[in-house]
Amino acid sequence: MFLETQLQSISNKKQASLLKSIKKQKYLVLMVLPFVIWIFIFAYLPLWGWIMAFQNYFPGKSLFDQKWVGLKNFIDLFLDKRFYLVLTNTVSMSLLQIFFSGFIAPIFFAILLNEVKNAKFKKTIQTVSYLPHFVSWVVVAGMFIQFLAPETGVFNRLLIDMGILEKPIHFFAEQKYFYAIVTIADVWKETGWNAIIYLAAMAGINMELYEAATVDGCGRIGKIWHITLPGIRPTIVVLLILLVGGIMNTGFEKQFLFSNPLLIDRAEVIDLYVLNYGLNLQRYSFGTAVGIFKSVIAIALIFTTNLIAKKTANESLI
Repeated sequence: MFLETQLQSISNKKQASLLKSIKKQKYLVLMVLPFVIWIFIFAYLPLWGWIMAFQNYFPGKSLFDQKWVGLKNFIDLFLDKRFYLVLTNTVSMSLLQIFFSGFIAPIFFAILLNEVKNAKFKKTIQTVSYLPHFVSWVVVAGMFIQFLAPETGVFNRLLIDMGILEKPIHFFAEQKYFYAIVTIADVWKETGWNAIIYLAAMAGINMELYEAATVDGCGRIGKIWHITLPGIRPTIVVLLILLVGGIMNTGFEKQFLFSNPLLIDRAEVIDLYVLNYGLNLQRYSFGTAVGIFKSVIAIALIFTTNLIAKKTANESLI
């Protein structure tokens, strides 16, 4: 009885503390509230539509008047050989983009900017570098298609003039180049934007550490290796967890805009697969099943990566 009383007292104190904190920060709560409502409407409320994955959905009928088919749509998905090709494309391009566009290029670029001492030059380069993020993928795809064109493209003409090639390469006619083209385009477009968060993390490192390293005779490379990189490790781990969770969402626009009938076996990712085999063929239930598969895999990857990061690097989201 005494223990229950104590637990109840502790619970009441926590509730009172929570209410006091909310009251104290009521304006912040009011500012966040519209975004919470937006997320609920557009992220959680549509989950009701997952019921379609277990039906043979036909538009025009109520969701509860449809024919129930159980796991048929999931069975059809895993028996479709095309799905495994699409899954390979999705995972391959995601890993390339995570490795290069998510980590290697942004971290390297952020370190270079962090070492620049001229403030005006640093701000100018940073501004110019993240502007491509705001350029539409339609424009980027058009630029790369023109740049890599076999006859009039600057890249082919440059390689021929340098004697590296004897005849131009048809980059958008051979599947082996597709992964590289998409990855390079993503690095060019997103490196500056992705570097911002690493620069912010570097700005939070205690400057006294660099001063102590200078006194000990440590050079720039040594400071980067022993102070800068360990200082941004928590940021790297958190971003890694989030990026790994999004492996199934490698994109839609890039692959759609860069692809053509000759490249479709390399360009088709899960989102394009849903468009082609779900919406275009009016297999709405099948498309919903693919969406559930993506969500389940994403949740599993996030928790797995978070657990591994917590065990190995002692850093995690939760």
